[in-house]
Amino acid sequence: MNFRIAKSVVLAVAAGACLMSASAFAQDNAAPKPTAPADAAASRWDIFVGYSYLAPHGTVQVLQSSGQTLPFDYKAVNVGGLFSGAYYFNRYVGAQIEYGEHDYDSSSNNDSFQTGSAGLIFRYPTSDITPFAHALVGGAYVGGPDHEPNTWGPALTVGGGMDYNTPLFHHRLAIRLFQADYEYIHANFGPGVFGGRANIDAARLSGGVVLHVGSIVPPPPVTLACSASPASVFPGEPITITATAGELNPKKKATYTWSGNGVTGSDATATVATASLAPGTYSAKGSVSEGPKPGQSAECSASFTVKAFEPPTVSCSANPTTIKPGDTSAITATGVSPQNRPLTYSYSASAGTVSGTGGSATFSSAGAAAGTATVTCTVTDDKGQTATATTPVTIEAPYVAPAPTASALCSITFEKDKKRPARVDNEAKACLDDIALTLQKQSDATAAIVGSSTADEKTPPKGHKHAKVEDLAAQRAVNTKDYLVTEKGIDASRITVYTGSGDGKKVEDYLVPSGATFSVDGTTKVSDDVKAQPRKAMAAKHHSKKKSM
Repeated sequence: MNFRIAKSVVLAVAAGACLMSASAFAQDNAAPKPTAPADAAASRWDIFVGYSYLAPHGTVQVLQSSGQTLPFDYKAVNVGGLFSGAYYFNRYVGAQIEYGEHDYDSSSNNDSFQTGSAGLIFRYPTSDITPFAHALVGGAYVGGPDHEPNTWGPALTVGGGMDYNTPLFHHRLAIRLFQADYEYIHANFGPGVFGGRANIDAARLSGGVVLHVGSIVPPPPVTLACSASPASVFPGEPITITATAGELNPKKKATYTWSGNGVTGSDATATVATASLAPGTYSAKGSVSEGPKPGQSAECSASFTVKAFEPPTVSCSANPTTIKPGDTSAITATGVSPQNRPLTYSYSASAGTVSGTGGSATFSSAGAAAGTATVTCTVTDDKGQTATATTPVTIEAPYVAPAPTASALCSITFEKDKKRPARVDNEAKACLDDIALTLQKQSDATAAIVGSSTADEKTPPKGHKHAKVEDLAAQRAVNTKDYLVTEKGIDASRITVYTGSGDGKKVEDYLVPSGATFSVDGTTKVSDDVKAQPRKAMAAKHHSKKKSM
């Protein structure tokens, strides 16, 4: 292969591998999404063995035995092998040693290359491919192009490549798709015949297999869980949000941040000010970070609810529940706020008046009509929510004494004395004495005496159609009054006599209390012309006949 072409290819591939590795490493530090999972394991050792092609470019001015100095060029070595071992400090950076063997197979000259070097290697492991780049410093045991003996010289190597990770042997076997390196080698074969100096620019292409040994397990990703306590509150009640982080590195400082309505905090706990929050469900978000790489930070959220204040309740009672006109009743209101909000009381009544503050008031029935008055008790909390309750108060009608009425007393009859049918006999005295005693006890009462007669007594005798008929009903009433006045000492003005429409030889007596009016159907007041008859009979006069002479 032409060296210029080989060198160009190697440099291009090596530069590409270096750029890929550097870009991948930089991108990983910038924390984008990697191809492999962030927690995927990477090998601790990578051991490579494979075929290698070397295309050296260099000219050696060789002094010949004839005294001439002739130029000799290095030729490409098609047969070679490469071995390397890399130990990684972490997923991305390691130390590498490398040995290369490239021998020219022609007997016409003696140019051969054995290199040994060590340096740093950078990789970006993913699930499928692993690009890498390395820079090595070492020595080369180089033979000359014109039978110069092998000699040691310094060697510098830069390049890179790409491995394909197979699933064989539990993902421990990879295929190195290519490794492209640029090598600079200096060799001093000394003075004299078959001596000279060589500055060699070499392009090297290799491929083979890689054995992954051991593993670098990345630290488990940081976790974060959040909880709100309490999870449900009323406005103004505090809430504490607690973040619980897992898998933090104790050697690193964790940084917490919080966000959300009313959420403040700078450590593993935050507080929520709920006084200004409207009722609803909210979320507090927290995060913890201990570095810029994937898995070094985590987020969490916790929900909490701000409940609406519950309205108050109230009970209302009156004592007593029944009062007289003008009296009062004590009103008691008991208000309760489920969240112990401050309460104010007010009262109203459908009739009468009610006044008071706090849980006590007084209802006055003054000016209210008889019946039921409804007292309304109202409580209002500081959020404007109200509750009402009512209690009835019965106002009795004013007491009106019943109008006095006349009541019947005992009655007397006039059946026995045929000659004096209007005379008050001794049998009537017991009744009349009781009447007199009643009138004496009730000094403001009066008496009404109603006399009656039969139909026969009201009719003239046969044959005496025009004879005057005595009004026995009136006479009986007058005679009865006279007994009470003259014998029992009752003031005559307190007794009124009447005739009635009844049929019978009797007198009916009535007590008329003060303020009462005597009124009996069919009665007629007796005229003052009717005079009382003496109760005792006058002695009869005896007339003796003169004897005739």
